Amino acid sequence: MEFKANVPIYLQVIDDIKKKIVCGKIQLGDKLPSTRELAVAYRINPNTAVRIYNEMELLGICYTKRGLGTFVTEEIELYESMKKEMARFRIEEYVSEMKELGYDGSEMIIAVKEYLERG
Repeated sequence: MEFKANVPIYLQVIDDIKKKIVCGKIQLGDKLPSTRELAVAYRINPNTAVRIYNEMELLGICYTKRGLGTFVTEEIELYESMKKEMARFRIEEYVSEMKELGYDGSEMIIAVKEYLERG
């Protein structure tokens, strides 16, 4: 994974894991890699991997079972909320960039419709 310089690494990894959950690559209830495995997979410091899981637990995205590991939440409501939050963020980015290009709301909608029609 290529990390952006202007965003903390732990937030970028959390976003990537959330994206994998929303896309179904990681299922609700799945066991997550150990912090050591996470550190190796993302080429990050093991302390950063610990912070990632701590932050994700605070957000309710995962939970730890002592001696068994860290697991993705099974709460459908949280999954739906994550999905909407991620979509909203990407829409905000799109709208902001299109406004910079001089598009108004109706032109953005037309551009999206044309894009979807082309497949």
